[in-house]
Amino acid sequence: MNSPLATTAQTIDLSQRSTLGEYSDIAGAIGLRKITSIIEEVPHESLGTITRATATAVIANPWLGTGTSHDLSERTESIAPLLAKLLSDRLLDALGGAEKVEAFGKAALVGLDGELEHAGALIHTPYFGNLLREALEGTSIICFVDGRATAGEQLRVPMWHKTSPATRSHYQTIELTVPDAPHAGEIAVIAAASTGPRPHARIGDRTTDRTITSEILKGITL
Repeated sequence: MNSPLATTAQTIDLSQRSTLGEYSDIAGAIGLRKITSIIEEVPHESLGTITRATATAVIANPWLGTGTSHDLSERTESIAPLLAKLLSDRLLDALGGAEKVEAFGKAALVGLDGELEHAGALIHTPYFGNLLREALEGTSIICFVDGRATAGEQLRVPMWHKTSPATRSHYQTIELTVPDAPHAGEIAVIAAASTGPRPHARIGDRTTDRTITSEILKGITL
């Protein structure tokens, strides 16, 4: 009786490959069910059109049924870079390239059968964040949200400037809903980006704010 053939891991080079076309090999490797993209355009009389986009990957939770002492690192290292590539490719395509991106953000929602740490494992390590930052040509820490969710919940993903996080004009959120995700045994991972600031930003900038301390409470006028 012949023995079953052993499964051999395949090594591929994704550094120069687009995932906008065929990516069934990646989908199979990470348990991908679907990718959704949302693009919104905000016309502005002086800034032109500000385009904002999200890309969401819905995958099977690779740690389902494991305990709170289970090491998440191995699957994080194998899955998070592929998610970063899939999502950054779609943001760059939607927004016209990294040079157009001014603000970015990220999020992860784990279904109710998973653990909050499962969501964090896919976005809070260099295997996701560093690759997304490099693809979008940013230097800032990427602001984020994570949590548990049921399918169809509305999510607000925060964003700020990709190189100057003190630039308050680029503090913004984008709303999205994935009607059928995450299922209880899934995780939805989101990357978001914008080509500009809030349309009518006018509350100053952190780099030019005067110093404010609790001393101002001593002279409040009502």
